[in-house]
Amino acid sequence: MASIQPPTTSRTLRKRIGIAILLVGMLVFLLGAAPQWFGLDRSPVVGFVQIGVFILGLGLISAGGFMTMDALWRDRPKLIITELGARLVGTGYVIALASGMADVFGLGTRPLPSVPFFGYWQGRGVLIGEIIIVIGLIMMAPFWARQSK
Repeated sequence: MASIQPPTTSRTLRKRIGIAILLVGMLVFLLGAAPQWFGLDRSPVVGFVQIGVFILGLGLISAGGFMTMDALWRDRPKLIITELGARLVGTGYVIALASGMADVFGLGTRPLPSVPFFGYWQGRGVLIGEIIIVIGLIMMAPFWARQSK
């Protein structure tokens, strides 16, 4: 006897796509952050392409996490803390992007036309952006909404 499986709902599909985007983002992030793990390290310094790749990966991680957390709410109304968390995810990404690309944007210690360099302060800025993204994703989790009966 063949078992009949229920059709996949759009929420389930959004969760799966969000997790897939998150995992692809994690691979892209690791490719940029540690290219030697993939046998691709050609330079002793962290350059523009490497910074761009791990910032792109961080963006995919943020988008996938946001999509997954948003789909977990189902049909329940979202709380204010959830909406604040969604904004924090975006804000954290902007902070990480601005910090990581500071030299390219002309804000860092080595503005163009010199070679961009990922320094101590840029690393701290990206780390702060990542922490804000994590806080935002935690705030988006549906455990804040208590089931009242």
